This record gives sequence, structure tokens and C-alpha cells, in this order.
Amino acid sequence: MGKSRSGADVSLESGWRMIRSAWEGAGRIRSGEGAVCAATGCNRRSGYNRRRSGCVAADFNREGLLTMVATLTLVLAALSRLLPHFFHSLPFNFTAVGAGLLFFGSRTARRQALPAVAVMGLMDVILTTQVYRYPFHASAYLATWAWYGAVCLLGGALLRKTTVLRVCCGVLTSATSFFLLSNFMVWAGRGDLVMYPHTLGGLVACYVAALPFYGNDLLSTGLFAAAFFGLPVLAARLVEMMRSAHQPVA
Repeated sequence: MGKSRSGADVSLESGWRMIRSAWEGAGRIRSGEGAVCAATGCNRRSGYNRRRSGCVAADFNREGLLTMVATLTLVLAALSRLLPHFFHSLPFNFTAVGAGLLFFGSRTARRQALPAVAVMGLMDVILTTQVYRYPFHASAYLATWAWYGAVCLLGGALLRKTTVLRVCCGVLTSATSFFLLSNFMVWAGRGDLVMYPHTLGGLVACYVAALPFYGNDLLSTGLFAAAFFGLPVLAARLVEMMRSAHQPVA
């Protein structure tokens, strides 16, 4: 008479068979076999993966396009500093620097503020040495470079969500902060760079003399910001209107 197996042996053998069957089934699914027996689960997973891959690809393409447009805008903003020197009918300080930094900061990651500062800093070197024909001293531009980075971060903090009020606040903050900072640095100049007496009256005189430049900067920043932030919205609405116009009427 054969020896009967205990309940523990039966349970152990049943468990091993279940594990081996699951492993072999997984192997068949990975190799393309067993698709019929696992059709429901496989199709669900593959459909989810396809949708997820499509979303990731779309997000990647969108982010890449935004980065490219933001970078192009930044370069054009830097080059706009040359316009008053080539077109003498344009007033000084009529540039796209403030608007370009706000737009670039709003469409890129915070760490991209450093490349933005580098691009604008390079233009400082070109203007100082090639246009103004002055010796370049990096220490004289540290405050200006800090301002570039601050405006870029301001765009990222304020204009991720674009509204008319937010853009107006960004424009006003950008132009006014540059007016206050740059003219304070002019007033505080030392040695051969002294243009105003280091008194309260000299500081007031410095700011009063710079008011026309502040007006030019405020106007140009507002116009370029309206173009940089408004044109994409206008283009999107035009595309939506064209799509709705071509949809068949039910």
C-alpha cells in the first residue's frame, strides 16, 4: 500500500506548480506567445503604455518647441540692444531686453537663468569694447548681471500663467527696477566714473536726468512683452477658429 502524502506536501507541490505556471506564462507573453490566454490584461497594459508614450512624446515636443522659441526670443532681445546704434531714429533704451528676459524665464526652467545672464553679459562686452570703445571691467557689471537673472526668475515666478495683469506687473517691475538700480550705480561711480556729487541732491539729479530713458524702457518693454506673450495666444485662437470653421455640421 503506497504511502499517502501529507497535506503540507500537497500544498507545497501545488504552490510550486502555480509559481512555475505563472513564470512560464510570463515568458510566453514577453516572447509573443500566450497572447490569447492573457489577451485582456496584455491589451490593457499595451494600450495604456501606448497612450502614455504618446503623451510623453507630445509633452517632450511641446517643451522642446517652447524652449526653442524662448531661446530665439532671448537672442533677438540681446541683439535689439544694437538697434539704437544702427538706427539713430530709435531712442536709447528702446530695446526688448526686459520683455525678452521675462518671456524666457516664463518658458524655461529656473536653472536656465544662468545661460540668459551669459547671453546678455556677452552683449555687454561687445557693446562696451566694440561700440562704446571703453575698457571692459567685469566688476562694473555685476549689479546689471544680477538684474538679468532676477528678471528671468521673475518671469518664471509670475508669468507661468499669462494674464494681462501679470504681464503689466512684470513690465512695470522690470523697467522700474532697472531704472532704480542702473542710475544708483551711475550716481555711486568712483574715480573717472563720477558724474554726480555723492549727496542726496546728486542722487535726485541723477534720477531726474534719467527719466526720459526710463520712459523709453517702459514703453519698449511693454510693446515687446505684448508681442512676445500676446502673439502665441492670438495664433492659438486663430488656429482654433480655423479648425471649428472646417468641422462638418452635424
